[in-house]
Amino acid sequence: MRGFKNLMFVLVGVMFLSGTSYCGQCSAAEARPSRPNVILIITDDQGYGDLHCHGNPLIKTPNLDRLAQESVRLTGFHVDPTCSPTRAALMTGRYSCRTGVWHTIMGRSLLRRDEVTMAQLFRQAGYRTAIFGKWHLGDSFPYRPWDRGFEECLIHLGGGIGQGPDYWGNTYFSPMLCHNGTWEKHEGYCTDIFFREALKFITSHRDEPFFVYLPTNAAHAPLQVEERYAQPYREAGLPDNLAKFYGMITNIDENVGRLLESLKQLQLEEKTILVFMTDNGTAGGGFNAGMRGRKGSMYEGGHRVPCFIRWPGKLTPKEVPGLTAHLDLLPTLMDFCGIPIPKNLKLDGITLRPYLESEQPVPERTLVVQVNRVDHPQPWVASAVLQGPWRLINGKELYDLRSDPGQQHDVASKHPEKVAELHREYERWYADVSQRFGEYCELVLGAPEQNPVTLCSHDWHGKIVPWDQSQMERGLKGQGFWAVEFARPGRYRFELRDRPPYVSFKLPEGKARLVVEGLLDEEKPIPPGAEGVVFEVDLPAGKTRLEARHVAEDGSWRGFYFVVVTRVGP
Repeated sequence: MRGFKNLMFVLVGVMFLSGTSYCGQCSAAEARPSRPNVILIITDDQGYGDLHCHGNPLIKTPNLDRLAQESVRLTGFHVDPTCSPTRAALMTGRYSCRTGVWHTIMGRSLLRRDEVTMAQLFRQAGYRTAIFGKWHLGDSFPYRPWDRGFEECLIHLGGGIGQGPDYWGNTYFSPMLCHNGTWEKHEGYCTDIFFREALKFITSHRDEPFFVYLPTNAAHAPLQVEERYAQPYREAGLPDNLAKFYGMITNIDENVGRLLESLKQLQLEEKTILVFMTDNGTAGGGFNAGMRGRKGSMYEGGHRVPCFIRWPGKLTPKEVPGLTAHLDLLPTLMDFCGIPIPKNLKLDGITLRPYLESEQPVPERTLVVQVNRVDHPQPWVASAVLQGPWRLINGKELYDLRSDPGQQHDVASKHPEKVAELHREYERWYADVSQRFGEYCELVLGAPEQNPVTLCSHDWHGKIVPWDQSQMERGLKGQGFWAVEFARPGRYRFELRDRPPYVSFKLPEGKARLVVEGLLDEEKPIPPGAEGVVFEVDLPAGKTRLEARHVAEDGSWRGFYFVVVTRVGP
């Protein structure tokens, strides 16, 4: 009897902790309303026109076309024109530059530590959370995806496979991938791997609510894909790069088809909200649906992308026009899943639920797209103010998409009152989002959560930043510093290298100089045949700047591409 009472006590405690109420007339599962699963797919560098259903006569995307027909389609959906900013806004529901992310390198792809992510909200609500693919919001503590709400993580590092922070020598075929912080070899093509592992996670957690974030690195360069995907496009007369680009998208399409079929077999279709979108305008240079601009552009082709939201039995497939954005997906998904948004969390997006569920139009609003690909942003540079059909570009050019969807005719001189109105909207916006532009997102060193930390020039603050392994192989002479924070006082070891610590590479002749601003400035010769130069020093906790210089005979210098920083003692 005592054992039975103890068991009942444990069961009641479990129900209390899980938020499940006990009812003698129904089971616990019946008492708690079911919550939909969420799968969020975002592809890289695939534009609005890189889909057959959007009028592209050459590309083959039958599964994505089918998904579009089964979804609510946001036809005026906008993101940032490059990848890290879009991902920051998507994960937080806030303007990317507000979160500290306005570039893809230079330490400006790090999502501020005090930002709350979609994954954190889902996990706090009891969802199982996972990411498979491209994170690109920070590779070391506390910026890693497993620090930001994801419990299962399979990713490459940096902005793409083969970029500086990624595993050295990686390609899209059988890459080394970072699994919850540990490098592991995975067989197959990268996109196939990410979808395959996502399906394993979905299958194993099909009886629990889950949030799966599936951000592919395809179709981002380098353009690597099996020949069987590229050859049909090459035979159709397309140039080699575009054939490979379309082939990568066709491979994505096949994987989406397998995912849809698996959801059906697992009887999860009506229990799962599936979102498909892309991170910026096309990088392919082919069909662009009549829009001006492509990836990186402030014109429509740089930031208007597809967004399909599929929930069979709950959302009726249709088109929803009006201005919507990546900012809106967090509040929308929280609304559908019944997850409260913390009262102190200031969102820039709105829930789209009323407009997805009814014929009610999206209200008129003003949105701003701005991504300064520099260390320190400037007002009006690379900016677009969006309001209804109007587009104010860089504070100067005005376009009316009703009569000029290709943005070929600047009508600013004909509508000075609209230019003035959008100027005022932008200035209010900039005054709000720019309040923390002077801050750095420091890389944390010596924390117990990650020690050692390998710094990469990808995250330098500077004008010439070697962010790709091919640039490092060429010996690109960049200069820059890392904004860092020593988490704890103690003795620190610095190993200055031109390759990661698991790669053997002899340093060129010269001197190594380590500068920790305000604390250390020391130089020593590079020994013949050395692969790294080591400095050790006692340092206090706090924020500073760190430079690792390779000094030539004539006194000129470039930065070492890697520094391994280890707290070795108190």
